[in-house]
Amino acid sequence: MRKLIAFDDDTLDKLNQLARDRMGTFQELADEAFADLLKKHGIPIDLKDALRKSAGLSKGATPKKARSRTGKTPS
Repeated sequence: MRKLIAFDDDTLDKLNQLARDRMGTFQELADEAFADLLKKHGIPIDLKDALRKSAGLSKGATPKKARSRTGKTPS
């Protein structure tokens, strides 16, 4: 999907120069920037991140009960 984003001339020149310096593309810079923004706000970027976050939340919500190593029930 394509979206239009406006930059002033100076900012666009600096972003293009940064992309050239890193031997990458403007699109790679944009992808990295938006991924960092989503991460900052706790929004999963892909399915793997969503599953990791989901497992972390449910893990804290349902603690496991400790079992005795001897197998004996407490009296």
